Amino acid sequence: MSLTHLDEHGKARMVDVGGKAESQRLAVAKGRIAMSPAALEAIRDGNVPKGDVLAAARIAGIMAAKKTAELIPLCHPLALDAVHVDFALEADGVRVTASASLTGRTGVEMEALTAVSVALLTIYDMAKAIDKGMVISGIRLIEKRGGKSGHWKAAD
Repeated sequence: MSLTHLDEHGKARMVDVGGKAESQRLAVAKGRIAMSPAALEAIRDGNVPKGDVLAAARIAGIMAAKKTAELIPLCHPLALDAVHVDFALEADGVRVTASASLTGRTGVEMEALTAVSVALLTIYDMAKAIDKGMVISGIRLIEKRGGKSGHWKAAD
């Protein structure tokens, strides 16, 4: 298996996608943050002193997806068609799911993963006054569609 981000001399390079065909591409990622009952209750009830945690985290995740190429070396800057960030309150935390899509020559996996990561970090930042021991975990790609490799879905 050859590494696409290394040239024949082992030096880092940005992959040339100019000759690739455009296709509809989608990536979905998820992650979660575990927290104390008090922090979860404050988020659920809208009683976090910094404001609406999930609204801020949604905006942060969307903004992060749009800036992925500025954060991750060798990622292509992409004109995303859509980014969605959703939350599920669980018994001991919050699950974040993000999707990114476009019609283009390269995938959007990094954009979806970046959206999840920054949304989770935003939740931590906004609720850390209540619970500094929150744990972010399980950030992973769960589905991708499009491109040469086609459709892939994580076995869960």
